[in-house]
Amino acid sequence: MPSLPPAIADAAVAMAEAAAMIAAAVAAALLVHRLAIVLLRRLAQRTRSRADDMVLERVRRPLRWILVAVALSIVQRGLPLLPWAKALWQQAAGFVVPGLVGWLAIALIGALSDVMAIRHDISVADNLRARRRRTRAAILSRIATFVVIFLTICMMLLSIPGIRSVGITLIASAGLAGLAVGAAAQPALKNLIAGIQLAFTEPIRIDDVLIIDGEWGRVEEIRLTYAVVRIWDDRRLIVPVAKFLEQSFQNWTRTTSELMGSVFLRVDHAADVPRIRARAGELIDANKRWDRRFWNLQVTDAGEETIELRVLVTARDASLAFDLRCDIREGLLAFIATEMPEALPRRRQMPVAAGVTAHG
Repeated sequence: MPSLPPAIADAAVAMAEAAAMIAAAVAAALLVHRLAIVLLRRLAQRTRSRADDMVLERVRRPLRWILVAVALSIVQRGLPLLPWAKALWQQAAGFVVPGLVGWLAIALIGALSDVMAIRHDISVADNLRARRRRTRAAILSRIATFVVIFLTICMMLLSIPGIRSVGITLIASAGLAGLAVGAAAQPALKNLIAGIQLAFTEPIRIDDVLIIDGEWGRVEEIRLTYAVVRIWDDRRLIVPVAKFLEQSFQNWTRTTSELMGSVFLRVDHAADVPRIRARAGELIDANKRWDRRFWNLQVTDAGEETIELRVLVTARDASLAFDLRCDIREGLLAFIATEMPEALPRRRQMPVAAGVTAHG
């Protein structure tokens, strides 16, 4: 079997040695990552909080590849690479390292957002502070993620010499282009700036109950440029965030989730109002949805044929208030129909005596 030329044989040996060093570096990085994750998990299990577990789970994958990149950058100095191979290695490192750092930063932002979510529970009755902090954390985390992605892409592109020179040329003529892009992207920029304002002015928060565009619903999600309102029948209303700063809407949970609801009934003038009021008190007192803060029944209007009764009643939140109003309305209607039929509205016609004219 003919032997290889010395130059080719030396190159093959060098390539084999380089491949072995790279494989050893990658294996060592993966081993260090594995041991570090096992140690950190044991430490996290000793704490009662779930925050450290969530942070560790988020950063586990980006840390693995960052350790691999660090190991390769260390071993690269001992590799017998040709000048063109070194230049290619540096080019790849300049493109990959910013991406890995950006990935780690986004993972940390997501971990902090998860920690805020578990520390501020919005399922409790008095959840105003929790909703406020979760809303601000959700908006700011999306803004930070957008900034990190933008900077990461810029750093990755600037590592390519050809694109860097093109970028310098574009910067010199970016005036008119910036005006054109700004005019074209005005709605997006408007909502982006409104999203930042929304995080600090807080006209709405996560889980707020709103009346907007004639629809009743809860704020399910707040994105950077739009919010998702879950309507009572499970439809979703997508609302640009700028609308919450420019147009009026009703926020039923702005300062507290407690709410006062009203029930209106039309009854005959012959109705026994004190008796109806007593029955309303019995219904309200027996209903578990009433928070025992306040209730009353008053005559709020009188027409030619009927009078208007208004029942005011309080509840802990909007959903309970709605169900409570339905219960009271149903109970009073059943009471009037069965126990006080004379209170049902009737149309009266006054007979006119013979020989009597309209002018007397």
